[in-house]
Amino acid sequence: MFSSNPKNEMVEIAGHRIGLGESKHISVEVDRLPTGLMVEIPVFVFNGKELGPTMLLQGGLHGDEVNGVEIIRRLLEEKTFKIERGCVIVVPILNIFGFLSTSREVSGKDVNRYFPGNKNGSLASRIAYYHTKAIAANIDFAIDFHTGGDQRNNYPQIRYTKGSERGEALAQIFNAPFRFESALINKSFRKEAHKHHIPVIVYEAGESNRLDDKAIEIGIKGVKNILSQLDFTSIKQPIDQQKSVHLNKRKWLRAPIAGMFHSLIENGTFVKKGEIIGKVTDTYGLTSAPIKAPQSAYLIAINHFPIVKRGDALYHIGW
Repeated sequence: MFSSNPKNEMVEIAGHRIGLGESKHISVEVDRLPTGLMVEIPVFVFNGKELGPTMLLQGGLHGDEVNGVEIIRRLLEEKTFKIERGCVIVVPILNIFGFLSTSREVSGKDVNRYFPGNKNGSLASRIAYYHTKAIAANIDFAIDFHTGGDQRNNYPQIRYTKGSERGEALAQIFNAPFRFESALINKSFRKEAHKHHIPVIVYEAGESNRLDDKAIEIGIKGVKNILSQLDFTSIKQPIDQQKSVHLNKRKWLRAPIAGMFHSLIENGTFVKKGEIIGKVTDTYGLTSAPIKAPQSAYLIAINHFPIVKRGDALYHIGW
């Protein structure tokens, strides 16, 4: 899949050179705050002794999406990246300020809408710029960790770019419960990487500002599947008996009225056409509007916010 032109003979990041068989912790400087504090992107580089593909693992692009940060933390703690072939570049938290303020954004701006960035732009734009120039230039593919936002909980799923054969193959190897094609978003990291023929798969699992052990464990297993099946390591993972379900179509089910949302099923459940899966009630006990599955499908996301307006997204289904 990534057999030609390996990039890891000498990895260069922000003036640091990491040769075969070497590992290093690097801080990529972005800019100083008015207080003089330097804004830095923490980067760990693990380069194997043999030539091979270079993978980026990235968490915290949105600062409040903590499951990815925890997935990477546990992988680092377990010393997972004692690789023999290829290179793994790890960015545990890209958006440091969003993480510290438990916010998706930095200074009101979404870093994932500013790629490839501008070294003279806003802080969000500069983070994107230095990430693109110093880190992403070294990689062959990436796994970008995300969660649902605004109290929407995504059941563990992998998203990949339509038409990307390597992206689809990586999604299959990762083997999350669900996988599907996803459109590119303008000025996102995935779209910028796609321009340079670098496949990025996005692991979406759980919701913002909340650790989800099941989502974290599935994410860790997925990374280990990639390391094993792409021969980064000779340590082989057991073959999964449960295979990822490929979804061809998706749809959001929305609130029919304003009121209090009550879900009657668990995330990840397969529902049948016509099945009542939830309801929206008024606050006085006078009105109740059922929510029915329009067709047989899997529930892949649920809104956990109890107060909804008419038209708010409640369930994401796929089939």
